[in-house]
Amino acid sequence: MATETSLPEFSNPSSGISIQSLPYTTAPPPRRVAPTPPNVLTTVYKFPSMEPMRFAFYPVNKLCLPLRRDILHRAVVFEGDATRQGTASTKWRSDVHGGGRKMRPQKGTGKARLGDKKSPMLRGGGVAFGPHPRDFSSGLPRKIYDLAWRTALSYRYRQGQLLVLGNDIEIEMSESRWLAQIMKWNHLGQADGGSLLIARNPPENLLEAFIGAEGHGRLKSEDDVDVKDLLKGGRIMIEKRSLDRLLERHSSDLNRTVPSAM
Repeated sequence: MATETSLPEFSNPSSGISIQSLPYTTAPPPRRVAPTPPNVLTTVYKFPSMEPMRFAFYPVNKLCLPLRRDILHRAVVFEGDATRQGTASTKWRSDVHGGGRKMRPQKGTGKARLGDKKSPMLRGGGVAFGPHPRDFSSGLPRKIYDLAWRTALSYRYRQGQLLVLGNDIEIEMSESRWLAQIMKWNHLGQADGGSLLIARNPPENLLEAFIGAEGHGRLKSEDDVDVKDLLKGGRIMIEKRSLDRLLERHSSDLNRTVPSAM
């Protein structure tokens, strides 16, 4: 909030004139808009013929980031911990059905000391130090996770393994054999490591075709993809609208404004 104040009165002893300065305003330093990053060029292909259709441009800070193995590792561990069920459960001696009567006297039998029948040493007793239901999920800042997303896409782009497709990826037939031939002809099949196809609304024919062609590739919706999926397989095929939506969704770490120097 800007405040107004006045400087103290200044007197010139030689002239005897008193000078009252004008009020001045103190305001926070201005913020300047961050410069626009340069763009990288990518080709949009037509599926399934894989013919080039047009070019598309994306900012460098979204599709051409340097490789950060540490951030990718943290993201994969974070996703793996979130998928763990944590439902393994065992019974301690207090949970086992039975009484607390001592099995035999403490002394006089020549045998080892033994308590009730729920002892972990006996068959049917409790389990010592067994697993119990727990939450394995770990925390990861949103900005680091978004950076890992764009780092994985950037790695695929710089390796030439990111293929941007048009928004219409419908095929004529739903036969898995026909899809396998398409993947093999375009070097996207099992011999080349397989491919992952990401679409917003996967067509019905394409879903049926991928069921019998699991070795050649996988088909996933853009809402079901995570960082680990982007790092697996030979190539990534993604619709342009899905790529735009994912980049927009995972851009929370990009600063829109930059504070200027004091």
